[in-house]
Amino acid sequence: MSGSHPDGKLDTLKFAVDNNVKTILDVGAGKGMYYDALEYYAHKRLHQFDALEVWEPYIKKYDLLSKYDNVYIEDVRAWDNFNYDLVILGDVLEHMTKEEAIEVWSRICKQAKYAVISIPIIHYPQGESEGNPYQVHVKEDWTTKEVLETFDHIVDHIEYKVVGVFFAQFNN
Repeated sequence: MSGSHPDGKLDTLKFAVDNNVKTILDVGAGKGMYYDALEYYAHKRLHQFDALEVWEPYIKKYDLLSKYDNVYIEDVRAWDNFNYDLVILGDVLEHMTKEEAIEVWSRICKQAKYAVISIPIIHYPQGESEGNPYQVHVKEDWTTKEVLETFDHIVDHIEYKVVGVFFAQFNN
């Protein structure tokens, strides 16, 4: 599955508008669903909308270069440039261990102004998809309570049937 769950995309747009973000990094862009959801806003208000995608075949398959200003091919666990107004982790953190997710979050906290986590909050196993080994859910049992206890700086959240959307604000 190269796309993320549709719930929460409009909430992310509202969060971006309410906080007047000008730069966004979409981590794990996949099909570019966050770009599609925020496209009008991107053209009117953003200075930069970049993507970080670990699975290189998605870049061509989903024409990510025509959507985003910059597309970086890198694993977020090795990435260290989160100097954006908003970092979107749309269905990303469940693809790594809890310890790795905490490490990624700690780097985001130090550099970004805001972040959005969209993550399954029910037991949600998933295997490899389209030949992409990064699609496997390593931690497939996040709950709302565990997300709130694990990731600091969360100022609001919304629960849907499958995913939770968590909004964070940092002091950067």
